[in-house]
Amino acid sequence: MQAMDIEKVNSMDFGEFVDVFGNVIERCPLIAAAVWSQRPFSNLEDLEKHFFAFIDALPQSGQEGILRCHPDLAGRELQRGTLTAESQREQRSAGLTSLNAEERLRLAELNAQYRARFGFPFVLAARLSDRAAVPRELARRLHCPPEQELRTALGEVKKIGHLRLADLLGAEQT
Repeated sequence: MQAMDIEKVNSMDFGEFVDVFGNVIERCPLIAAAVWSQRPFSNLEDLEKHFFAFIDALPQSGQEGILRCHPDLAGRELQRGTLTAESQREQRSAGLTSLNAEERLRLAELNAQYRARFGFPFVLAARLSDRAAVPRELARRLHCPPEQELRTALGEVKKIGHLRLADLLGAEQT
């Protein structure tokens, strides 16, 4: 998709906006639907602020629901080819699509432990990581208190959202 400017974003009808921005937050098009009504946006940061404010305003159960929309890193969906296009690109950029059997097994075990402990999948902005760092970070975060881990995971969702919005609007990645 070609990058667009904020005027184009502001001129989108509801359906087009949800089609384009519906996966900024993984598999949560309802967030894009809610954000559409906040137009006009002054710039990328303003648009991003509305996405993140929606997440912050949710009760904990809603925030956990957003996390549960994310796939396991190097998990079943990757093996089956059922990831969203964005997740496929992000996991590929981190080297997670080329793991050997031992690395895949290690990540599967860590993912299962994490999900059992916190009730949602491990979320990490894969584009900002690499195949060696992912299992280390997963193992480290397994020991975090649940409240802290919820905040950390939501922070990762926001990093992913920031990168996806920047891709759509052709902004420099920061």
